[in-house]
Amino acid sequence: MRTDVSGPVLFARYAFPPNSHGYCGPNDHDAFFEYGVTGADERGLRELSRQFAGAWPYLELIAASLGLDDPLDRRVVDAYWVGNSRLNRVTPTAVGNSMEDRFRRVTGTKFPSLAESINAGGVPHHSFAVFCIYPWTGLLSDGRKAEHALTVLDQCRIRWGKVMAVQGDQVVVESTPLTWDGRTLGFGERITETVVRSVDGVSMMDDLEIGDWVSMHWEWACDKLSDRQVRYLRDFTARHLRIVNEGNLHQGPAALLGT
Repeated sequence: MRTDVSGPVLFARYAFPPNSHGYCGPNDHDAFFEYGVTGADERGLRELSRQFAGAWPYLELIAASLGLDDPLDRRVVDAYWVGNSRLNRVTPTAVGNSMEDRFRRVTGTKFPSLAESINAGGVPHHSFAVFCIYPWTGLLSDGRKAEHALTVLDQCRIRWGKVMAVQGDQVVVESTPLTWDGRTLGFGERITETVVRSVDGVSMMDDLEIGDWVSMHWEWACDKLSDRQVRYLRDFTARHLRIVNEGNLHQGPAALLGT
């Protein structure tokens, strides 16, 4: 049975994987993991969550658009990481103003190309950040080879997969990888991959069974998903891939991945 947790704890489940790699958020990722395990909506967890400079402004944007005071409201957190119908209530003007404040100075003359994603229907979903923003802001450009850069891009997005086997602290899932043909990003043939669900039996998420759908971030399984959530995650990811592929934004991934 899937157990709903509070917004802050759900945020920890998704934000811990990149934080453990040192990509974003607070330095003390062990404390972040412990909060996620205990499932306590405590002030300390909320303070750590505010240190995610990439994700936090998106949560604030979604919350403001929904008339909610708490950026860590579960509905907001679910909208950002997985996606739900509430994202359609965030207006292009609100998204544009947020992007202007955050990225105009960073991207300079490239900003108009980035702004195209908003006019094309981009919304504050994590896939928007990964595909439409990161390649233009240098967050993924550090001299990696193109093959490794594609792996990073794939691992950075929230993926979905069906559980094929549970093996102690690991889970074998069937998933769909990201592909790059020199011009467009897409989805490849289904593959089998192994992800982590716990450390020495200690986990932030529910027990899993064969046939369950899970979300994944980097090498971690984050949460059990309903069929509806899988559709939302797949659809919002596809939306932002389409935006990148059909407009000038493809130049961002091209510079990162090569042509």
